[in-house]
Amino acid sequence: MEKVPMTASGYEALAAELKQRTAQDRPKIIQAIAEARSHGDLSENAEYHAAKEQQSHNEGRIAEIEDKLSRSEVIDLSKLSGDTVKFGAKVTLVDEDTDEKKIYQLVGDVEADVKNGQISISSPIARALIGKSVGDSVEVAAPGGARGYEILKIKFG
Repeated sequence: MEKVPMTASGYEALAAELKQRTAQDRPKIIQAIAEARSHGDLSENAEYHAAKEQQSHNEGRIAEIEDKLSRSEVIDLSKLSGDTVKFGAKVTLVDEDTDEKKIYQLVGDVEADVKNGQISISSPIARALIGKSVGDSVEVAAPGGARGYEILKIKFG
């Protein structure tokens, strides 16, 4: 069984979503099904079919979250250090073509959120950065062509 690496905050966010889906969403969906069922003929009851579909989606997501939490390996970022890029590192990069600075933190697949600067450890840019040091240049195959970045800073915690 493959472990799923994640930060403590990523674990907490998944646990909170699981609690929300089981304690609040599940009872609401059951109520919606019961209400739609009371309207009679189920074969042409759009509300019933929509509620059943919503239930299926919710139960699938609950199973997915439970699986990820059971296989999780929470990594304590406060204990990480070093001068090479690895899981949990906040890396400051500069695009060698545009001089645009970007800061990314390497996190687990389940908690990646590019808009907040958190990229998956298995993403192409993260794979290119792993093991590199400040001053190193990396080339990343991007949809618009290869991009070159220089590592300016590596920070942990």
